[in-house]
Amino acid sequence: MLAELLLLAHVVGATVLFGTGAGIAFFMVMAHRTRDPALIAHVSGTVVIADTIFTATAAVLQPMTGYLLARIIGWDLKESWIALSLVLYVVTGIFWLPVVWIQIRLRNLARAAAASGTALPSAYFSLYRIWFAFGFPAFFAVLGILWLMLTKPTLF
Repeated sequence: MLAELLLLAHVVGATVLFGTGAGIAFFMVMAHRTRDPALIAHVSGTVVIADTIFTATAAVLQPMTGYLLARIIGWDLKESWIALSLVLYVVTGIFWLPVVWIQIRLRNLARAAAASGTALPSAYFSLYRIWFAFGFPAFFAVLGILWLMLTKPTLF
């Protein structure tokens, strides 16, 4: 029974990480395309909250539920698919943590432009390009983790 509950928590956590990440990316891109500082400020403010509540919580709980699940089932954490999943999890974090800071900065730049009635500054566009680029490795790393969890291949 405990294994089933941990598995459910782990799958829900993975779903939240993937779904929130994809949703945040979609809404940020769509807001950015308008070039409207007020809209971008509002959307990025919501994104920062969603990342804090959902993504950060799931990111903290995933390794905990994964570790407990592996222990209960009897999987060795050195199994190749688990080891690679952990590497990809670290890669995801390496790209996600700067993205959080960038989202806060994008929000603040958009708020300042909206408050002053000016266009978005060049710093906004530079940061947005980095934010956009950093999303791809994180997204594909999470996809890789999901594939590894579902297929559990022997890799090395």
